[in-house]
Amino acid sequence: MGQAKSRGPYAKTAARQAEILRAARDSFAERGYAAASLRDIAERAGITHAGLLHHFRNKEELLAAVLAQRDAEEWQEGRTEVDRQAESLGRYLVNVLLRHQKSPELMRLWLELTAASSRPDHPAHDYFVDRYERSRVHLTHATQEQSVRGELREGLSPKQAAVLLQAVLNGLQMQWLLDPRIDLADAVNAFLELIHAPGDR
Repeated sequence: MGQAKSRGPYAKTAARQAEILRAARDSFAERGYAAASLRDIAERAGITHAGLLHHFRNKEELLAAVLAQRDAEEWQEGRTEVDRQAESLGRYLVNVLLRHQKSPELMRLWLELTAASSRPDHPAHDYFVDRYERSRVHLTHATQEQSVRGELREGLSPKQAAVLLQAVLNGLQMQWLLDPRIDLADAVNAFLELIHAPGDR
């Protein structure tokens, strides 16, 4: 019985934090990280400024939580959809970009933060360093078996393919924001063709 009681406050806390994260994501997307305020986020979440600080100590901590949530959603999708076959990896990457296209302001915020966090003193610096490392590990694993089967272009290692994929995905999103006529799906699929062994096409 005591255990059942303990779930109540925890469930309420988790639900409240989820509301705050949704509000923060919307505020960051609309106003940009620098202009977004904790008071605006609290108002969007339907709580007081003090109530928000009970869950997140400052805007930097809230930013880290928003980024972590976004990544967790995509990592989970990746584990579910990618079976290390080229076709599945391609479908997953295309689906990620198409989903990002539906929220261009979030895409813009993500790219702005990526660039800004290259400064060691930026509050999200450590997060992005770790995030890119984890992404390289996942993408390397996704292409490892292709390499073993001889399906990766000769002379290209899985780790190199992972770094190139990261560069292509980021670069394509930037280009699309500048020119929405660019076909992201077509570009991703064309790049995947380039890194595959000729006999595997």
